[in-house]
Amino acid sequence: MQWRVTLLLFALILTASIASGQEPPVSQSMPGMDTEGGVHAMHSMESHHMDMGPHMKMTTLRDPKPGDERRAQQVVDVARRVAEKYKDYHAALVDNFQIFLPNVPQKMYHFTNYSYAFEAALGFNPEHPTSLLYEKHGDNYKLVGVMYTAPKRFTEDDLDQRIPLSVAQWHEHVNLCLPPPDRKREVLGPHAKFGLEGSIATKEECDANGGRFRPLIFNWMVHVYPMEKTEAEIWAVDRGHNHTHGN
Repeated sequence: MQWRVTLLLFALILTASIASGQEPPVSQSMPGMDTEGGVHAMHSMESHHMDMGPHMKMTTLRDPKPGDERRAQQVVDVARRVAEKYKDYHAALVDNFQIFLPNVPQKMYHFTNYSYAFEAALGFNPEHPTSLLYEKHGDNYKLVGVMYTAPKRFTEDDLDQRIPLSVAQWHEHVNLCLPPPDRKREVLGPHAKFGLEGSIATKEECDANGGRFRPLIFNWMVHVYPMEKTEAEIWAVDRGHNHTHGN
């Protein structure tokens, strides 16, 4: 069933690329889309990191506990070493990170290692992020961060064991209404009804409009920008929306 959801989401991106005059993307495999490892959020989700609307579920920031800052910094230190290793995106490709939808313009490109995505189901290894996050500059990719994932079954207490919730906010993408075949263009624009930018966010309204409702898409994920200077920038949840990484 989840592979059908994957294909439908891919169709939404195809629709968006056609409507914007872009060439349709090269077909990409999506292994493990709903396995316990999870993978990455699609580029169409990025705009929701800012407004935290009805399609984004965030973990609640907790009061700091002794040791939280140290544990979070350990993750940042490892993520920084990973980022140094993969500054050249060719090194990422050699190590089996695959560019997701390289022909579709995106604010941030996810280079995903599906073996690491599966590994994230079983435990947390900050040396093995599920995805590397790049911004595209001309024909080159500039690494800006990494993304870790966790199983969707996890509670916030489980996530806190991986990265303290007093520092980081994990997120999930929720309340997706997939459009009926004759209304696919209604995933676009400021008055979109369907998709993760749409106004429809309940099963009742989705059913009334002939759509297919998905309460949860993908698994828990968190972005880390380890080259930044401040804690707020390192753990930013709005980076994909409007922030441009400096040199």
